[in-house]
Parts: sequence; structure tokens; C-alpha cells
Amino acid sequence: MIRVELPAHLRTLARSNDEVELQVDGPVTQRSVLDALEAKYPMLRGTVRDHVTFKRRPFLRFFACGQDLSHERPDALLPDAVARGDEPLLVVGAIAGG
Repeated sequence: MIRVELPAHLRTLARSNDEVELQVDGPVTQRSVLDALEAKYPMLRGTVRDHVTFKRRPFLRFFACGQDLSHERPDALLPDAVARGDEPLLVVGAIAGG
């Protein structure tokens, strides 16, 4: 099982109090995890990535194992610890301001 931690506003949409667990068949990539997330929680479609381009929304970032994975290719493999379920993929709301 892949573990994903969502920011509070997305946990509310998904009606989840904790991290979510997903079954991912095949290689564990950002794309495969987000596909599984949107399949299990259809109310999240368009919130993490754009409906048409499937690009990450500007104010969300992806982290795992102490690394910022936000600018990695969608089909790049996630760290082994995430694939094993030892570590979660973190979806974090970015903070902007001036």
C-alpha cells in the first residue's frame, strides 16, 4: 500500500482524517499514485493537478524521504521507501505572500 498525506483542505474533500492508503499496480510514480488517488477519491480530481494537462497545481508541492519531488517528471520512480509503504508521499500546500 502506498501512503499519501494530504493537506487539511484536501483531507476534508476526501473525508479522511489521516493519511490515505492506495493500491498502485505497476511502477510507483507520481502519475500512478495521483491516478490511484483520483480513482479512489474522485472528488479530488482537478485539485492536485489540472484536469486537462495533468500538471501539478501551482500551490501544491510533493515531498518524500526529505526530498522535494515537485519538479520531477511525473513518470519518474518515487523513492523505494514510498513504494514499500515505509514512508508517505506528502502533498503540501505551498505558502505564498509578500
